Amino acid sequence: MRKMYKMENLDCANCAAKMERAVAKIEGVQYININFMMQRMTIEASEAQFDSIMERVAKACKKVEPGCRILF
Repeated sequence: MRKMYKMENLDCANCAAKMERAVAKIEGVQYININFMMQRMTIEASEAQFDSIMERVAKACKKVEPGCRILF
């Protein structure tokens, strides 16, 4: 399942790249792209585990950029 989310308060392209690397390490994530200019995340993961994966994605993103939010 592939979904797109709007992001809020993503401050720099370097932070977006760090988030991508962190999220790519999460088991079950098949594809991740964080576009700094569009403030958007595209993620593909197993549909059966999607909600639990997104919880881990949100935590990983908060570690890199505490002020950034994924708008679900």
